[in-house]
Amino acid sequence: MNGPALAIALLLKSPKLLPACRSWLPENRYTVVDLGLTGGVTDFQAALEQQREAVDAVVIEQSLLEPDLRRSLLEAGLLFPAVVVGEVMGRVDYHPEEVHLPADQLEQLGYNVDAAISRFLRHGQKEELHGEGQALDVEGGVLVEASAWRLTSRLQERLGYLGVFYKRDPSRFLSRLPPGEQEELLKSLERTYRDLLLSYFRDPAAANQALESFVNTAFFGDLPITRAVEIHMNLIDDFWKKLRLEGHKNDFLQDYRLALLDVMAHLCEMYRRSIPTESQLARSEQFGEEVVSS
Repeated sequence: MNGPALAIALLLKSPKLLPACRSWLPENRYTVVDLGLTGGVTDFQAALEQQREAVDAVVIEQSLLEPDLRRSLLEAGLLFPAVVVGEVMGRVDYHPEEVHLPADQLEQLGYNVDAAISRFLRHGQKEELHGEGQALDVEGGVLVEASAWRLTSRLQERLGYLGVFYKRDPSRFLSRLPPGEQEELLKSLERTYRDLLLSYFRDPAAANQALESFVNTAFFGDLPITRAVEIHMNLIDDFWKKLRLEGHKNDFLQDYRLALLDVMAHLCEMYRRSIPTESQLARSEQFGEEVVSS
């Protein structure tokens, strides 16, 4: 394993989701924090509050995030890196740095947890630069004090200033997974890419969340560019055959090359940002010295 184990709280109510999520969080990298929900606990906020200091990230079922609970979590400062499991609809369910993953694509859960943590850390670092005490206008009108994002400091103490984004775990790269896990991950990526194509022109916000999920997994799983192109070509070929059999026009499918270009652009940007700047390296060294001396 590369780095300390990450403590993940699972806020799930569907009986099938809990074992499924556990199975896609490898024990050598993730520790599942027990909130007691399987024992009949129904107060999710109180359960999370009790484990506030032990949790690094949450996996939360979308249907639990009703407006009242969401507002209450934010007002209590219970703001964690989050993977929201549920339908990709292009909306913010918890906070702007959340990552979305449908229930039929949980094979990518670990990679998306890492993505959620890296997004959260980057947001917290931006807040440090902009100063404290400001308020963020989160979609839906919920105002969150910027100080809530300072939870990033605890993650930085555990993961280092540069976090997981700059230190990908090679043991989880696609090429190093057992053949069975490789196949499952690729099939899951195909489902994500299919969601991206189906919503690309119809629902850009939902397409963007599917794109982020695909790119996050591709980056942390070190997916070869050629495999990404292969997934695109195979799906377009399937669509082309289906439309032809049904007697529909299929010329418009060439417009979906834009989706592939979008994925490539986002992936290139992630790799570009994965090289820390000199100022980030300096801050990382300074942070390490402060942790040692404290």
